[in-house]
Amino acid sequence: MSMKWVSVPLLIQLSCYFSSGSCGKVLVWPTEYSHWLNMKTILDELVQRGHEVTVLASSISILVDPNKSSTIKFEVYPTSLTKNDYKNTITRVINLWTHAPKDTFWSFFSQVQEIMWDFSNVFKKLCEDTVLNKKLMRKLQEARFDVLLADTIGPGGRPTTLLETMGKAEMWPIRTYWDFEYPRPLLPNFDFVGGLHCKPAKALSKEMEDFVQSSGENGIVVFSLGSMVSDMTEERVNVIASALAQIPQKVLWRFNGKKPDTLGPNTRLYKWIPQNDLLGHPKTKAFITHGGTNGIYEAIYHGIPMVGLPLFADQPDNMAHMKTKGVAISLDYHTMSSTDLLNAVKTVIHNPLYKENAMKLSEIQHDQPMKPLDRAAFWIEFVMRHKGAKHLRVAAHDLNWFQYYSLDVIGFLLACVATVIFTVTKCCLFFFQKFAKTERKGKKD
Repeated sequence: MSMKWVSVPLLIQLSCYFSSGSCGKVLVWPTEYSHWLNMKTILDELVQRGHEVTVLASSISILVDPNKSSTIKFEVYPTSLTKNDYKNTITRVINLWTHAPKDTFWSFFSQVQEIMWDFSNVFKKLCEDTVLNKKLMRKLQEARFDVLLADTIGPGGRPTTLLETMGKAEMWPIRTYWDFEYPRPLLPNFDFVGGLHCKPAKALSKEMEDFVQSSGENGIVVFSLGSMVSDMTEERVNVIASALAQIPQKVLWRFNGKKPDTLGPNTRLYKWIPQNDLLGHPKTKAFITHGGTNGIYEAIYHGIPMVGLPLFADQPDNMAHMKTKGVAISLDYHTMSSTDLLNAVKTVIHNPLYKENAMKLSEIQHDQPMKPLDRAAFWIEFVMRHKGAKHLRVAAHDLNWFQYYSLDVIGFLLACVATVIFTVTKCCLFFFQKFAKTERKGKKD
């Protein structure tokens, strides 16, 4: 299974103090942005079940806000990085990845490699500031936590350390599901919990509801490129606005920038939109998205066809999945024209196959023996109850790289083959020499 840039919590059992029927102590090492939104959904559920949840938050956290009123406890640790440094690094990584040249493999690879090192260095520094803080480590050890819930995009920094950490994980709740994934074998300590944050739509504000209702039978189109994308060129913004101005639907566009010159009267700009509530509205016809996992699952949950404008990380792969499932059209954000976007939106709205396929995925998402959020909470409690999940963990994690790739076995087999070849060759030479001597002797006689 390829490791994607999605929030994949791993569970590591820490101690043996949790007993069946009691409440456990959960230590959380989160990551920012959409990853935190998924993680917080799980944490709120654990708190509701009576568990004590403590989140490790750096002093430069962006969305992980310890100052907000919450039933979740926060342990804030200092770091030598500043919030501006952190934000600038994240912005630089996103911009590099979004605009990396794709004309040749090697140029793209070198850019992505640079991105990964920048990203890794930030998390490595945060990791060092945590584990080298003796006072913090002593406090955490004395707290006797039962389990560590961590996002694998963050902890450890360097690949070796990350792989070692991954190998110790008891359970892997993955935030996708079979309505998104392709069928394939998986390890027993993997379980899909995709869509755990999805829920029925709530009522919109009066201003927004009035605008939605003004669309009449044409309905609305919801458009968002997520919370991390802000560096859109004026040319691209106007290309998009021009296309949206030509459709009969009303458009609600999450956008925080200069108003496009080509913006149509059917389009309203919002710095923030209640995305899940809009996608669950009966008048919603299509969703234009960057292909983030959270947005895709909200669209699947409510049965809404999509037009994808993937930008970076796992987004192109996510939209490729949705295109294969027959619920989306994916466009190249950098090269598409207004006509391309206009035709894509018209197609997913007016071709009934897209809506039918979206509803099929929605039915699959809803038809589960246990809700994804309940399943995620179950596995966390399972690891605490049983002091781990060693019976689900494959022995491959305990092998070194030489054993993992069976190089010792391959070496032995090659030695056997070489021995056989050597023996056969020697035998052939022996008999050939014997035959040659006999033949020469016969000629002499």
